[in-house]
Amino acid sequence: MVRRALARHRRRIIFWGIVLAVLLLAWASLTQPVLVLGKNKHIPAVSSARLRSHVRMLSEVLVPRDCDHPANLARAAAYISREFEKAGGRVRRQVYRADEDEYRNVIAQFGPEGKQRMVVGAHYDAYGEMPAADDNASGVAVLIELAHLLGKAPPQKCVELVAYALEEPPYFSTRQMGSAIHAAESERQGVAVSVMLSIESVGYFSDARGSQRFPFPISLCCPRRGNFIAIVGRTQDSMILRRVKKAMIAGTTLPVRSLSVPSFFPGVDESDQASYWKRGYPGLMITDTDYFRNRNYHTDRDTANTLDYRRMAMVVQGVYAVVQEIAR
Repeated sequence: MVRRALARHRRRIIFWGIVLAVLLLAWASLTQPVLVLGKNKHIPAVSSARLRSHVRMLSEVLVPRDCDHPANLARAAAYISREFEKAGGRVRRQVYRADEDEYRNVIAQFGPEGKQRMVVGAHYDAYGEMPAADDNASGVAVLIELAHLLGKAPPQKCVELVAYALEEPPYFSTRQMGSAIHAAESERQGVAVSVMLSIESVGYFSDARGSQRFPFPISLCCPRRGNFIAIVGRTQDSMILRRVKKAMIAGTTLPVRSLSVPSFFPGVDESDQASYWKRGYPGLMITDTDYFRNRNYHTDRDTANTLDYRRMAMVVQGVYAVVQEIAR
């Protein structure tokens, strides 16, 4: 009797040990934990006031920025081009047609020219006639200030910053999407993209409990306060995700979380990095998780005064640290 009881006890221990091991493995696979021994001491200051000015220009002056207002999109592209040029980038416009109108990606290169490149991009169009401050004037503002940092401290390898047209419907996930045009050109030219970072909605933060939502079962292992920046990628890009996450944690005091899941999970493929996946390039999204956190998403409430520019400046610092690490 005692032997049978002991045997049952051992089996229970083994069973729950296996369950715990599986849960820990699943958690590690999803969240990609990394060990960072210290902070980067060479991250430059970033002006929150300049970030605010870029967001206000895009969300209050250069509006509407949807596909039905190509003249405003051209004005936005001109504004971004001027900022890239002031930063010292090698700037060009990638002009293309979608249906009856003309659109353009704005591209700035930093560092030595070459076929080995890192791409950092953000779309500057908007959903409908919305101000679209978080989605995605915030991403463009981060891209512009990143350009100014790279102009002062050029990377060791070529880094291409791209402001995309036509990420939003009705062109999302079509060949006329700005990032699809750029990814296709990169493939035709034989460019080896080490990684593409999509800067997608990076200005909305909240310290309130319950401000962050995720679909089940991801919600079981993710924070409930929207006070962090997230790195999101596919399972097959988990190695580069770990490297990006480690560099970003070292480069910013903002909490950094990550998620590595199959591409069919909700929200994982809903930005410009998916265009590069289709061409065989690794791609990650840097995001505040947009509609999983920001209830102003795709509404007229997505305005400049709802964003946190202090924490946006920390996002710039984190992305800058990633670029300098990956482009070595």
